[in-house]
Amino acid sequence: MAPSAMSRGKDSWISSLSEAQPVPYWLEDPGKPDAEPALTGTETCDLLVVGGGYSGLWTALNAKERDPQRDVVLLEGREVGWAASGRNGGFCAASLTHGLPNGLTRWPDEIQRLEELGRRNLDEIESAVARHGIDCDFERTGEIDVATETYQAWELRDWHRELEEKGLADGVEFLDADAVREQVNSPTFEAGLWDRRGVAMLHPAKLVWGLKRACLRLGVRVYEHTPALSLKQYGAGMAVRTPYGAVRARQVALGTNIFPSLLRRVRSYTVPVYDYALMTEPLSTDQLASIGWKNRQGLGDSANQFHYFRLSADNRILWGGYDAIHHYGGRVRAEYDDRPETYAKLAGHFFTCFPQLEGVRFTHAWGGAIDTCSRFSAFFGTAHQGKVAYAAGYTGLGVGATRFGADVMLDLLDGERTERTELEMVRKKPLPFPPEPFAWTGIALTKWSLARADAHGGRRNLWLRTMDRLGLGFDS
Repeated sequence: MAPSAMSRGKDSWISSLSEAQPVPYWLEDPGKPDAEPALTGTETCDLLVVGGGYSGLWTALNAKERDPQRDVVLLEGREVGWAASGRNGGFCAASLTHGLPNGLTRWPDEIQRLEELGRRNLDEIESAVARHGIDCDFERTGEIDVATETYQAWELRDWHRELEEKGLADGVEFLDADAVREQVNSPTFEAGLWDRRGVAMLHPAKLVWGLKRACLRLGVRVYEHTPALSLKQYGAGMAVRTPYGAVRARQVALGTNIFPSLLRRVRSYTVPVYDYALMTEPLSTDQLASIGWKNRQGLGDSANQFHYFRLSADNRILWGGYDAIHHYGGRVRAEYDDRPETYAKLAGHFFTCFPQLEGVRFTHAWGGAIDTCSRFSAFFGTAHQGKVAYAAGYTGLGVGATRFGADVMLDLLDGERTERTELEMVRKKPLPFPPEPFAWTGIALTKWSLARADAHGGRRNLWLRTMDRLGLGFDS
């Protein structure tokens, strides 16, 4: 592209953001329910769930479905779904391991069982959505991993062959450049790998609100604007203090994810990463025709610094990813949810991918924190003689995996040996992150190395190769 054309293009990209509201598109839906009142006074219950995102809501719902007589209370510090559960891209994946490559590397002996449990978990999510009448635009369209560089196309082809050899390619189809562009038309696409059944698209906030309604119908007592301030033993059970009261419970399940755990020893296992997304205005019939996308799959590219993108029910394009921002000290602050420099970068990437959509405007731009851990997928545990269970570290794929994590927490609290609790993934934890300044320095070096690999044909430097050997990483 000539310099003058590039300048005109950049000006157009920036102007596309002029009316973008710095709020999550999903959370502006008019169907948003009113918040439940805050807790005042003292409550007692069999099971207390802390956290009103997917993790906590699935735990409360599954607990009541397992035992309708179980008395369950859920506490949410603000409003259900206001954080990651209402801000994500709406990719509900079967994978429990942050993708098959990560799972195959870390748990090769268990990968067949992990894949089967993941497929079953996604089936059960689809069943629960139907059973409870949750209107969340659920579409099981699958996802295409696309190559935008020649070396990535070869890697996808080689990966598909490996999956076939290992008996893991069921429902996964390799697409060459012509085939992938027939699905979604971008001049940047050189190949694709289509997982036809392993991912569903949905409206993330509507799923949260639907789970909340289902919990309330089953008798869960939900208190919003009620942060949990402390956790301690109380007689034979546990007590959690809140601003205006307390809850005494026989058992506690912690689903706070990115926010500091009430168990101090768990905090070093996760760091917050800020992820950002844009949402376009609804596309016209002609604009949709110019890009195809008739099968409405989710898409993600194959770079280390990757993008994820999908169509909404009203034919907007959500375009997110690439930057993964970690702030020194692992701080989580409201002002970090808005990052214009990342929005400008994402807008440029969007129009490079879809030049035929020049002139499209973005209506929303937002960010939010994700909890990541050094193995990229959830870890689990108990405390206080088995009276407290926790799950955290989902690293951006929690829309689906949190339901599995809820069942793990309930199994652990029930003291049951199940096919879930017997997994090495459940029994062992990742390595914790080091204290500052080492965590920030290591993450900054890893991000620099990943960007360098993307710019040099995927070649990983000594730092990344060492991290690979140690089973460590940083992702969003």
